[in-house]
Amino acid sequence: MWWIYALLSALFASLTAIFAKLGVANISSNLATGIRTIIILILVWAIVFFKGEVKDISNISKQSLFFLIISGIATGLSWLFYFKALQIGNVSQVALVDKLSVALTIVLAVIFLNESLTWKTAIGAGLIIAGTLVMIAK
Repeated sequence: MWWIYALLSALFASLTAIFAKLGVANISSNLATGIRTIIILILVWAIVFFKGEVKDISNISKQSLFFLIISGIATGLSWLFYFKALQIGNVSQVALVDKLSVALTIVLAVIFLNESLTWKTAIGAGLIIAGTLVMIAK
């Protein structure tokens, strides 16, 4: 079942790139990111309230809250750089290079989360890295 959500994530991420490229055409990439963030904030909190999950907020540990905060900071920075890259680059190239995050995540998961690295995963990460290098090479 996880892979269905992952495929949906990939679909909506691809739509995000297309719509974002169109959205940043005539405005500051930072302003575009701010507008997008407000929409996400409203959408996600509406879902939290609709599903009745807001009651769980008091159960969040300090450790979880800390990691969610720094994850949010990382997400915000990622979005700011992504929108700037979309504004000045081709969406097909920016989106592909952005997916280098997959290979970086694999490496960081092995280092920090002690996840195992299979040969298939290592080859996949290597191909992503190679593809990224091909895209940014002049």
